Amino acid sequence: MRIAILTVLFIFLSCSKQPQTQVDKWKAQAENITIIRDDFGVPHIYGKTDADAVFGLLYAQCEDDFNRVEQNYIWATGRLAEVEGEEAIYSDLRANLFMTEEEAIAKYESSPEWLKKLCDAFADGINYYLHTHPEVKPKLLTHFEPWMPMYFSEGSIGGDIERISTEKIKRFYESGMELPEMEELELQKEAEMAEPQGSNGIAISGKLTQSGNAMLLINPHTSFYFRGEVHVVSEEGLNAYGAVTWGQFFVYQGFNEKTGWMHTSTYTDVMDEFKETLVKNDGQLFYQYGEELRPVDSLEVTLKYKDGDFLKEKTFPVYRTHHGPITHLVDGQWTASAMMWEPVKALEQSYIRTKQDGYEGFREMMDIRTNSSNNTVYADAEGNIAYFHGNFVPKRDTIFDYTQPVDGHNPKTDWQGLHTVDENILVLNPENGWIQNCNSTPYTSALEYSPKREDYPNYMSRDQENFRGIHAIELLTGRSGYTLDSLIELAHDPYLPAFEALIPGLVKAYDTNPIPALKEPIQVLREWNFTTSKASVAMTLAHYYGTHCYAKAERTEGMYPMQWVNYWGSDWPNSRKLEMFEEVVHQLENDFGTWEMPWGEVNRYQRLNGDIRQPFDDAKPSIPIGFASGRWGALAAYGARYDNGTKKIYGTRGNSFVAVVEFGDKVKAKTMLAGGQSGDPDSPHFNDQAQRYADKQFKDAAYYKEDVLKRAERTYKPGE
Repeated sequence: MRIAILTVLFIFLSCSKQPQTQVDKWKAQAENITIIRDDFGVPHIYGKTDADAVFGLLYAQCEDDFNRVEQNYIWATGRLAEVEGEEAIYSDLRANLFMTEEEAIAKYESSPEWLKKLCDAFADGINYYLHTHPEVKPKLLTHFEPWMPMYFSEGSIGGDIERISTEKIKRFYESGMELPEMEELELQKEAEMAEPQGSNGIAISGKLTQSGNAMLLINPHTSFYFRGEVHVVSEEGLNAYGAVTWGQFFVYQGFNEKTGWMHTSTYTDVMDEFKETLVKNDGQLFYQYGEELRPVDSLEVTLKYKDGDFLKEKTFPVYRTHHGPITHLVDGQWTASAMMWEPVKALEQSYIRTKQDGYEGFREMMDIRTNSSNNTVYADAEGNIAYFHGNFVPKRDTIFDYTQPVDGHNPKTDWQGLHTVDENILVLNPENGWIQNCNSTPYTSALEYSPKREDYPNYMSRDQENFRGIHAIELLTGRSGYTLDSLIELAHDPYLPAFEALIPGLVKAYDTNPIPALKEPIQVLREWNFTTSKASVAMTLAHYYGTHCYAKAERTEGMYPMQWVNYWGSDWPNSRKLEMFEEVVHQLENDFGTWEMPWGEVNRYQRLNGDIRQPFDDAKPSIPIGFASGRWGALAAYGARYDNGTKKIYGTRGNSFVAVVEFGDKVKAKTMLAGGQSGDPDSPHFNDQAQRYADKQFKDAAYYKEDVLKRAERTYKPGE
């Protein structure tokens, strides 16, 4: 009997010492986390540690839109073809050219312990969500791994890697040839026709605000619904609010109590192409580098792709030199693409950014120098405003033209380390009291207090203006007395400077050669003040005319988009202007029965379901929108397109998450999302901000716990 009791006791003690199951660990960690959903569904995540907060953040993101969380990692880790078929295989190969799964695992393993804990929490939060939501059926990723964030470390939805052409990779691998010039021109035209990608960042000094506190406009222009609004807090000093790209564990554009950061896409040259000179010796591949012959690194990757109901495989060789992976041919030579690829450091910088409490720490964080695709507009509670143009900027020998592929055989073309933050273009507390960047030149970012073009090498920035930049400068110059509400009004100013450049030339062309059928529409444009509104017929005519010019008009070589518009409005032949406008009037008459269409009747907002690519339908309910495309100089950019034969156009990108922030003894902010927080059509927060979005009616951000509790709709722990 005694032996039997001892045996049972031994078994019990042995079992109690066994490691907890993974699910038990998830449940135990979930006890350290509280999620409070406010009246707009925004998740406020509170964790004991940063890792707890990250666990809760990813769990909450999956609740809101697991579809987009999964999609981002299917794409980033190079597995898109397993879902979309063989046509996506060169996107997958592109990801593997820079980092294979084995290399991503090694990067994770070499990470500092604090970062590994966050990566573990990232995977655990998503996996616990899937465990507790068996009704959710992933398209592909049924289990997430802690090395996955290594692929998606810098914050931008696509980042630098998307600038590498999959068409060129395909041509290199399938035929060993270059992309034909006509195809390249076609791709370029397609890119020019797309809604401009970019953002607006504006920082206002306290000397220009009613309160005496610094303010920040956070205004990214992204695809709708690809960033959620979150608030994430830990007892280890994390308290960040803002926009998170689905699946990332850091607030990408946002603020904490003391600092705020807004990223805009940069014109800094952060990617270069190196033409390699290859030599074969004893069956091995080498490339010339100065007097040396260096072996070409090579490995094989096997990728899967969907073919009907089956998965098939293709194996590709991957070639790399010290410049980067071989991605395409230029002038018959294998060409390597070089870009920032330090995933661990990039992930560190992305997270450390969110915990800074003043300019000194923020400036030190910027010296990690891995935020390659962005500029940063900054403001803080100390009253500082700043602008960092770029962050990762390789040093180069300026005798070479890096806008073109350079000779990789010549060691002098190599990058010579990175410029320091002080060597980069930087603006701090300019006398005029404001800083703006709208993806425009940094040399007009602060009036006469802007950096000087001649002080920097060409590769640090193109000196290229756009209509949004011109618009912002005009609005900011000479103004003061800002409040959060007046900053919102400024960010939605209806004036469109592109049309002041484009439309008078069309009217003048008509006056030179009157065409009776155009008399009335020209008169509408003649009387127009170049502002957009839902009721404006002139806005409809101008948008269709400008868009038609982009699609069909001649371009003078060497010009950039703003210069094209100026050319079409002035020196372009009158006969071409009238010909294009006639076609526009006929198109409107054919589509709607009349050219007299108010802009809000044509330009619509519609969200029918949670699909990543939204379908649109003229027969279903939609909301009139008075905003306009950023290409015309609208700060509140609204990029719209046709879909499946629709006559009306529907918004797909532009203003998505927007915030205005005031820093003082306490931080105050107002925010807006396109549509709503949730990707679930059955959620009350799927489209609850749509009309507010159209009406410029921002909501107060609940930052402090007492305010969060007042607006709490639901309080729970992950798994409940």
